[in-house]
Amino acid sequence: MKKMIPLMSKRLTCMSLVASAIFTVLPGTAMAQAPLQEVTYLLPAPGTLPAFGPWMLAQAKGYYKAEGLDVKFVAARGGVDVAKQVGAGNAVIGGAIGDTPIIARAQGIPIKAVAVLGAGSLTQLVSHKDERIESPRELKGKTVTVISYTDTTYYALLGMLSKVGLTKNDVTIQAAGPAGVWQQFAAKKAVAMAGVPDWTASAMEAGAQVDILPADIYFKSMAQAILASDETIEKNPQLIQKLVRATLKGMRDIMANPKEAAATYVQHVPAHKGKEAQIQSVFEMYNRYVYSAQRVPGLMDEVRLNELQNFYVSNGVVPKATPAKELYTNQFVTGK
Repeated sequence: MKKMIPLMSKRLTCMSLVASAIFTVLPGTAMAQAPLQEVTYLLPAPGTLPAFGPWMLAQAKGYYKAEGLDVKFVAARGGVDVAKQVGAGNAVIGGAIGDTPIIARAQGIPIKAVAVLGAGSLTQLVSHKDERIESPRELKGKTVTVISYTDTTYYALLGMLSKVGLTKNDVTIQAAGPAGVWQQFAAKKAVAMAGVPDWTASAMEAGAQVDILPADIYFKSMAQAILASDETIEKNPQLIQKLVRATLKGMRDIMANPKEAAATYVQHVPAHKGKEAQIQSVFEMYNRYVYSAQRVPGLMDEVRLNELQNFYVSNGVVPKATPAKELYTNQFVTGK
């Protein structure tokens, strides 16, 4: 009996070790299979637009999933609508332009920009090469297309004109819609358009020979931004941090290798199948005109924001200025 006790002890020890090994694996397996947190991410336009490359890459490469998130993209009706929905708590996060909080706060919508994707302007003045437009001054008496009269590209155009002593009355500005803005330009029904890289690439694909004049040279409008409500920033900053971190990784991928990023993007967004070269061209334009020169990826430039707000106030877009600190926070891009 005494001899059996050590033997039984050994067997129990072995069984214990096996059980320990099983339970060591099982928690990890359970964690790997743990449900991801579902997040509705509002975009100001359909997510199939190349403008949303950083977001789609973050999803395609598993950056959101690595943060424990299952992100569902839903298209809203423009950046201000995104701000309204996020401010009302219908979504915790949304996309717009860096200056959208200026308009939203003026309407009492409690949102902030928590990251800006690039130091440049989303808008460029795109003209036909044979028109030889070297300054907004040369647009006097000519036709320019914009997406609408309430879009930030329109305000950027007005800002550019103001810097050379012109107003909207000196130019024929046509609101042509999201497709017409570049189609009318490509068909030479307009000498120029206030556009974004997506539209420029589409016009070039249609045969337009273009010159591109960055808005920044005359008027420092802003790039795309990530918006969150004051309440979510205060009560769930960890979630905002995860979403910002993952999205900025997508932007960095485009900056590091636009060709590789375009291939990954097209696989994830099959609507662009066979258009890898065009998507690469769009990404390269974003790198050149929008993403580059940002000291810290995602960082809001307060001086630029204030200058832009002053323009909005002086042109009656908003009735009065809002303190800059109520319009943005850099806490999620600086780690502070």
